[in-house]
Amino acid sequence: MKKGFVFLLVAVLCIGVLAGCGEKSAEAPASSVESASAAESGLSAEAAGAASALPDGVYTAAFDTDSSMFHTSEACGGRGTLTVREGSLVLHVSLASKKIVNLYPGTAEQAQADEEGWLKPTTDTVTFSDGLSEEVYGFDIPVPVLDEEFDLALLGTKGVWYDHKVVVSDPQPKTQQSVTTAELGLADGVYTCEVTLEGGSGRSGVLSPAELTVQDGAVTLLLTWNSPNYDYMVVEGETFLPINESGDSVFALPAAGFDVPLPVTADTVAMSTPHEIEYTLTLNSATLAPVE
Repeated sequence: MKKGFVFLLVAVLCIGVLAGCGEKSAEAPASSVESASAAESGLSAEAAGAASALPDGVYTAAFDTDSSMFHTSEACGGRGTLTVREGSLVLHVSLASKKIVNLYPGTAEQAQADEEGWLKPTTDTVTFSDGLSEEVYGFDIPVPVLDEEFDLALLGTKGVWYDHKVVVSDPQPKTQQSVTTAELGLADGVYTCEVTLEGGSGRSGVLSPAELTVQDGAVTLLLTWNSPNYDYMVVEGETFLPINESGDSVFALPAAGFDVPLPVTADTVAMSTPHEIEYTLTLNSATLAPVE
């Protein structure tokens, strides 16, 4: 049997997302960004309104530019990962190399006068269809509008800023596969997240929001039941014991990702004989918040 353990580390949440085809290194934090308003960017109110009306969640989206030298890695198929939270849209894209060192949500002239607004790169690992992998730079880009051009300047390795226009379009919900910490751009640290429990008789429940810890991309969920009668749980074939000796049962469990049900088994001694009961746990990525 394996006893879970939680490492309590506190870090700042990097609001943004990493592309579904890549993973970032822990050394390059994602930048915190917010969507610009339609009035500030000169974009149509209709298009900006459509963007802000997109339900909170994680999507994939197409990323197109006005230059053949500025595009996503071929491993990503021209798409990035779009996170929508309270009307703010941020797209993470893994680019084709490390030759673009900064981006700016505006023009090249504006970028030179606003160094604090430069978007810093993450280091993403992309994997191609033949199994080969490489490290590239990725960026969290604020998206003021869908389906319309907006300004996005870039700084190359020669120290020169260039003006470009980009379009983000075709958002598709990521509902068929688990969303990872890399795709969410989560730095190591402690967070809270809403957890949904399904299965069993419906009388059992778990504390929500629950606390979770991210360390080196791995998620450990601190799951608290509304009963002291759960004596072990099984997740992906591994057995976990409670981490407390009294009170409601608490477990430290691995969680592979977010937004997709995770099958678990919990053994209860509340009945005349112990019973294993099948449940699913779903972590809602849109509710993630850092523990200060």
